[in-house]
This record gives sequence, C-alpha cells and structure tokens, in this order.
Amino acid sequence: MFGFAKKKKDFGQSFDWLIVGLGNPGLEYEETRHNAGFLAIDELAERQGASVKKLKCKSLYGDCEIAGQKCLLCKPQTFMNNSGEAVRDLAAFYKIPPERTLLLFDDISLEPGRLRIRRKGSDGGHNGIKSILYLTGSDAFPRIKIGVGKKPHPDYDLAKWVLSRFGPEEIEPMKTALQNAAAAAALIVGGETDKAMNRYNR
Repeated sequence: MFGFAKKKKDFGQSFDWLIVGLGNPGLEYEETRHNAGFLAIDELAERQGASVKKLKCKSLYGDCEIAGQKCLLCKPQTFMNNSGEAVRDLAAFYKIPPERTLLLFDDISLEPGRLRIRRKGSDGGHNGIKSILYLTGSDAFPRIKIGVGKKPHPDYDLAKWVLSRFGPEEIEPMKTALQNAAAAAALIVGGETDKAMNRYNR
C-alpha cells in the first residue's frame, strides 16, 4: 500500500546438504582445539568463495555449491554443549535429513594432522555430538573427525586442554588436516564417501 520495499526472505531456498563445523563463538575461543570444526568450515568457505556471516537458527551460515550440490555451511553459535539446538532447527527449517548433514569436529584421540571419516556413529564422548544426537534423535550423521592431539598426561584437565591453542609444531599438521577435511567434505557431498575414507582415514 505504501510502496515500502519488502525485505527479501529465503524461505523458498532449498539445500541438498547441511555442513556443520562445531566450535565455540567468541574471540577467546578462536583457533583453539575445540574449534577445529569452525576452522574447517572457514577453509571450506574460502575454497568456495562463500561467506559464513548470516545469522539464522542460532547459527552463522552461508551457502555455496560443492560438487554440483547446494550446500549450507554452518557454525553454531550456541556454544559447543548445545550444538544440537542449532543443527536441529536448521535441519528442520530446510528439511535436510541426518544422512545429508555432515558434521566436522575435533577429536582428541587423533594426533594433529589426522582425520577419521565415518558414515554414522555414537557421540564418542564429544559433548557437541552428544547434544546433536540427543536433540535430533538420530545417529545417522556422516562425520569428519579432525585430530587435535591427546592430553599431555592423563591427569591434565580435559576442558583446559580442548580450549588451549595449538603449539608451533602443530600448526603445519593442522593446516594439512583442515585442507584435507575440506577436500573430504567435497567428496562426501559428491557421493564419494568411500573414496574420502580410503584417501583420508589415517
């Protein structure tokens, strides 16, 4: 009636894949071990010329095309232990099933530089994954675990360890891991999970 420009909405968009990197928001958590998933999403976004800066469903997100598939890149802003809230809401909003929701996250059982790709599975003691599995009621999420190294000794505080930053000797292995994680994600999205597992599971 008044001729005001209507705000553009993206309700009509559809996506083939939701790719989620787990981490904690905030400057104090940047480039910590627990934010390996965020770092992997940043690497993937840079490769695709995407920007992960829009906000919806408690997540920063951006979109791009990978291997001919329309993908939504996501960094939950709920803090790690509540990651399931963002994944559940985004997946429901865009009607993306668990089988097409790829999770990227840190794994302290793997040395920096190593990856472990799985088609589905349990939470493995990871609180972010535990939240996702609990709130979605499914364990059918394909995943890329990114090695961040084990605790220096058994008595070392786990929270302190995963919130620590990488040492100088770990930087190059982690750069390689993030590059490989992005490449593996592209293979998985393109329907070549076996190839990704054979190439990057070490």
